[in-house]
Amino acid sequence: MAKRSKKYLEAAKLVDKSKQYSLTEAVELAKKTSITKFDGTVEVCFRMNLDSRKAEQNLRGAIVLPHGTGKTRTVLVLSKLPDKQKEAQKAGADYYGDTEYLEKIKGGWFEFDVIVATPDMMGELGKLGKLLGPKGLMPNAKTGTVTTDIEKAVNEIKAGKVEYRVDKTGNIPVIVGKASFDAEKIVENIKTIYQLLIRLKPSTVKGVYVKNIAISTTMGPGIKIAPDTIA
Repeated sequence: MAKRSKKYLEAAKLVDKSKQYSLTEAVELAKKTSITKFDGTVEVCFRMNLDSRKAEQNLRGAIVLPHGTGKTRTVLVLSKLPDKQKEAQKAGADYYGDTEYLEKIKGGWFEFDVIVATPDMMGELGKLGKLLGPKGLMPNAKTGTVTTDIEKAVNEIKAGKVEYRVDKTGNIPVIVGKASFDAEKIVENIKTIYQLLIRLKPSTVKGVYVKNIAISTTMGPGIKIAPDTIA
């Protein structure tokens, strides 16, 4: 087991591991237990009663949080259509083009956070699946990153769009802000993603849908949230 830092151990003393805190209490405690010198990222992890092997329970998508994540994301737009490249430039994409960027990626270039692609690029992008897939960078229609509406896609990503996806163990981790955010903004971001997950509940789920919710900051301790304090 990794040895915990003195700062972490001090922060962990403030958290009652056996308790589920109200959403507001948990957010304020997460801010208080942020131990990094830099502005730590706040993440919420939803432990769901979902089986990702079942197609209807493999929840995946994206949502624009009301207060963003506090992180500026670098966007690469790929399209062979000149008008779509112009649209990317106008919308504020950091990079835009077509096959020349595929060659750069093959050579190990990854100076971007998100790829937005028009459908005409997907055949060639698919060949880079082994490079892009493990990094979570492959565009996907479910998350709005395979689209002809380049302007909307770029604007939403720049405004704080986050992706969510259930993993093999039923967890859905989502970044909901920075430790420096006002508590109210983090609370609203969490409510937004929670309400979406509730709306998306598959009809095949039996029993408790949301098993557990925890919030933490970068390198900080986990804090449990009582689900009934979120809605």
